[in-house]
Amino acid sequence: MRLVIIANRLPLKASRENNEYSFSKSEGGLATGLDSLNLDLEKIWIGWPGIDVKYEEDKKLITNRLREYNFHPVFLSKRQIHEFYEGYSNSKLWPLCHYFYALVKYDNKHWNAYKEVNSLFLSKAAEVIRKDDIIWVQDYHLMLLPQMIRELRVGVSIGYFHHIPFPSYELFRVLPERADILKGLLGCDLIGFHTHEYMRHFISASERVLDLSYSLDKVWTDNREVYVDTYPMGINYQKFNDAILDPNIQRLAEELRLNYIDKKLILSVDRLDYSKGIINRLKGYASFLKNNPEYHGKISLTMIIVPSRDTVESYADLKTKVDQTIGAINGQYSKINWTPVNYFYHSFSFEELVAMYYVADIALVTPLRDGMNLVAKEYVASKRDLSGVLILSEMAGASIELMDAILINPNEIQEIEDSILKAIKMPEEEKVKSMKRMQAVVSRQTIEKWAGDFITELTTIGSRNKELNKKMLYPQKENIIKSRYEKADSRLILLDYDGTLMAFKSRPEDAYPDEYLLGLLTRLSEDKKNNVVISSGRDHNTLEQWFGRLNIGLAAEHGAFYKENGEWVENVHKETWDEEILEIFRKVSDKTPRSSLEIKETALVWHFRKVDPWLAAMRSQQLVNALIAPCTRHNLHIVKGNKIIEVKYPDCTKGSEVNRLLALKSYDFIMAIGDDTTDEDMFNALPPGSVSIKIGNMSEAANFNMLKQTDVTTFLERLMA
Repeated sequence: MRLVIIANRLPLKASRENNEYSFSKSEGGLATGLDSLNLDLEKIWIGWPGIDVKYEEDKKLITNRLREYNFHPVFLSKRQIHEFYEGYSNSKLWPLCHYFYALVKYDNKHWNAYKEVNSLFLSKAAEVIRKDDIIWVQDYHLMLLPQMIRELRVGVSIGYFHHIPFPSYELFRVLPERADILKGLLGCDLIGFHTHEYMRHFISASERVLDLSYSLDKVWTDNREVYVDTYPMGINYQKFNDAILDPNIQRLAEELRLNYIDKKLILSVDRLDYSKGIINRLKGYASFLKNNPEYHGKISLTMIIVPSRDTVESYADLKTKVDQTIGAINGQYSKINWTPVNYFYHSFSFEELVAMYYVADIALVTPLRDGMNLVAKEYVASKRDLSGVLILSEMAGASIELMDAILINPNEIQEIEDSILKAIKMPEEEKVKSMKRMQAVVSRQTIEKWAGDFITELTTIGSRNKELNKKMLYPQKENIIKSRYEKADSRLILLDYDGTLMAFKSRPEDAYPDEYLLGLLTRLSEDKKNNVVISSGRDHNTLEQWFGRLNIGLAAEHGAFYKENGEWVENVHKETWDEEILEIFRKVSDKTPRSSLEIKETALVWHFRKVDPWLAAMRSQQLVNALIAPCTRHNLHIVKGNKIIEVKYPDCTKGSEVNRLLALKSYDFIMAIGDDTTDEDMFNALPPGSVSIKIGNMSEAANFNMLKQTDVTTFLERLMA
């Protein structure tokens, strides 16, 4: 089994000098972290080599060199780099996901380039992927790719991990392409996020935009279960924790100590990005210096900023502001033997960085919004046997795990200032305890565990989807059912109505049968071998009005009423509905726009098909909670159906109706079709050898599955042909 990792960047980037190509490690936590994985799988990488290459012979040369590492390059033109990477990815998706709405740029060329580049990655994937591979797509650059691969390679296991924040629905909805992006991601078997907050935002967006209905962490779509979950990314803990044992790093650490002797060292490490809160951090530090002059000459901020996306206008502007702000601080507070801010605008080697982590008294990590932030975890791991204080933004994903850090709101300058003073004055015993607790967390949630958990879960879900796929009613299976149907002399055909014979409507009363459906049922029932029965949750008056003139059986309110010899029979003892229960339903219905209450003789049904998903989830749970006590007293059942909550008498179910029909006559062909949880009773009551078909979400009780309600009538047509 192979793991195919598809990411915007390869772990190696190519560079050209004097017409010669050389390769070096790519910057960034994703490429570095994934490349260090030690999984018991062959790893294949697909990604961009970090350079535009004009000539085919150069592309062949780079391709052959990278294949030695199992790397497969996707080559992008300068235009594609500008419009896809700098454009749609980093001038639209990045600011939107990080809540910088004002920086979002709209350009149709950028969206076209995004689709174009995702298609280029698909072409490369098509060359590489085998049917048993595990596909792991990484991050926001390639959100269309999972569905593209799904359409090309049916049956492969596909996962996606989103490494940056996923915005709230209110922000995400501004994307004109929101539906395409969500559909692209839902081509996966498993979608991963760093935190439950991002997971919740994604589920909320896909429910609202695509009208999907999640069951906790999964949704049924396109004949698959798609799962969404959280997997907080970690680091190679042992690598950072043991680094100081290296004599070379020890030497670097000693040199740094001498440079900062008698001074507290605050360390700040970031890529150049407006989401990192660099300006606010500098303002907070400047405010600390202004209000705490006794620490002048006794504290220094070392700020390491790694260049990133310099060609994007907003990043170039940020670089100018950072330079000016640092210059102003140093200009105002510097002394001959003290510089308040030591500024480095370049990347450091691993050895230099770990030495800085080890020596630093305080790490100042204050992004305005961050998917995870591995710098915080690297600092904690690198301290090994030394104490230190981590000041961490509560807007970083890492803050959920590192609760022993000093957590701050990075938008509040005063909090940054106060946190620096708190860190300086923190007692040594408290620093030691806090660091040990954070190290315990970081040492458990390593990058190997992150990837291992994700791949294990993806493999399990992929296998489950393959098993579920075997239930799909493909033509070969349909032919077997048709053959059995044709050979039978006595057939019982049980059909649910809403969601099976007729599509759901926002107003239940609008879901009346059209002439085509009435004609189909007429033709089906004209065959003297067939006993056609509509078994529905609808009230018997409605069923009589719609189907009373047809020669078919009718069962209403889940078997509480049934029609026999042209007469309706009441099959349950009913009483006047308890006023307390009615009032609970009315109160929830009144507070929930677009919901409605249906009062039947044997059931009360609250419909919420068109209610906002978040509100529906809350109100339905409130309703169930409020109903438990009175329904228990009156021996009533609470049933959760497809966008309904129903209270009914327990005497009858769709299963009891099946038992009644089977007691009247023997059949050599029995078939039931339904879409809702209430149809599970019908499926479970069928004798062995029956045909049971679930519409939409897969059912353990049914032996076949159809994707859509519209497939039902065409299936019945073919059955009669």
